[in-house]
Formats: sequence, C-alpha cells, structure tokens
Amino acid sequence: MGFSFLIYLACGAVAGILAGLLGVGGGIVIVPMLAAVFPAQGVPAEYVQQFALGTSLASIVITSVSSTRAHNARKAVQWNIVRDITPGILAGTFAGGLIATHLPTLFLKSFFVCFLFLVSAQMLSNYRPPAGREMPGFWGTAGVGSGIGLVSSFVGIGGGSLSVPFMSFCNVEMHRAVGTSAAIGFPIAVAGALGYVVGGWGRPDLPSGAFGFVHMWAFAGIASASFITAPLGAKLSHSLPTVKLKRGFAVFLAIVALRMLYGIL
Repeated sequence: MGFSFLIYLACGAVAGILAGLLGVGGGIVIVPMLAAVFPAQGVPAEYVQQFALGTSLASIVITSVSSTRAHNARKAVQWNIVRDITPGILAGTFAGGLIATHLPTLFLKSFFVCFLFLVSAQMLSNYRPPAGREMPGFWGTAGVGSGIGLVSSFVGIGGGSLSVPFMSFCNVEMHRAVGTSAAIGFPIAVAGALGYVVGGWGRPDLPSGAFGFVHMWAFAGIASASFITAPLGAKLSHSLPTVKLKRGFAVFLAIVALRMLYGIL
C-alpha cells in the first residue's frame, strides 16, 4: 500500500500541473495510471475502469478548486459562462456516471483509448474551429454542457479537452477559456463522482477503501498532491509557450493510448 500511495501522490502532482497549465484535465493522466495500479490493489478486473474513472473525477473536485482559485486571482474566469453551463453539466455528468457503472470495462477502456487519440491529434495539429461571434444563450450553453458532461463522465476528466475548444470557438480568449474550464471542472467532478458512488454502491467484491466506485486511498493521495501543484500549473500557463508544451504532451498521450490499445487487444 505504501508504494502505491507514492504512485497516487506522483499522479496527483502531475495531474494538478496539467489542470492548471493546459486546461485539459488531469484525468487524462490519472485514469491510465490508476487502471495500471488497481489490479494489484485487489480491484476486480470487471471494475478496474469504473474505479479509475470514478476516483479520477473525485480527485478533480479538489484539483478544480485549487486551479480555479489561482486562475480567478488573475481574473481569468468568466463566471457568467460557468453559471450558464453548470445545469447541463450537472445533468449530463451524473447521468453519464450512472450509465458507465453498468457498461463493460472493455467498452469503457476502448472509449477512453479513442478519446486519447482524438485529443492527441487535436493537440498536434493545434486545430481550432473557426471562431463564432459569441457564446450561445443560456439554453444553448447548457445544452453543450450536458454533452461535455456526458463525455467527461465516460473518460474521467474535468472537461477541459472539450470546454476549452468550445469557448475558443465562441471567441473567448485562450487564457480565459483555460481559467473558466478549471471552474467548470468542479460541477463535472462533483456530479460525475456522485454518479459513480451511487452506481457502485452495494456491488459485490469491492476492495477495502471503496466508496461506491471511488477508491478512497487513491483519492486521498491524488487530491492532496494535485491541490498543491494546480496553482503552479496555472502560474506557468501565463508564462510558458503552451503550444509547444501541448504538442509534447500530445505525443505522450498517443504513446499511452497505444499501450492501452495493446493491452485491450
């Protein structure tokens, strides 16, 4: 357990920096690491991906608070967007979390691998859709939020890989899009984690430390480290060449996706 907790701490440190720096959500790193570690911690094979997703979302609750505070101190959070998108986020993510707890692990792993390849391709190309004129109204923003929440719950992320491009399309300046995405990650994480807790409650053969499909030891390690490092990532996002960093990270994601695909096959 001691060695595994060190892995959880390391995972949380990396996730916190990424959440603040790139706005992509640390879950992209957390989920594959937990999926690799959990089998040795007594997590049944049929529940490994659900635990990885649920624990990732639970940890993002803490990461998003720390990252949001850092971005808000630099006036980089547009709270009107957070207000409008949150109802859809809550509904979509909670429903997605409940649905995911009844899906086969193989499907969830395959979905996650496809998502990694898409994110990697987008980062390498730095493609952004042509900017629109402005954010849609309340119902349009909430509707987009429900879709972002649904996908986020299936891949265990804070939604930055989806919300940042959406806001950029609507002419939100990049640093503000990243900061606002950090704030949007909070309702995504809360609703998604709750969905995995409810969906996993009372399942047979759950390991020690399980709270539904959230592994509390992993949550404690990841959350404590990410809370400390998220402000560092937010600070770096205002001073480092994020385009080059994203391309390097994209190559890493592609390698992770290929490794997971090999395991599936």
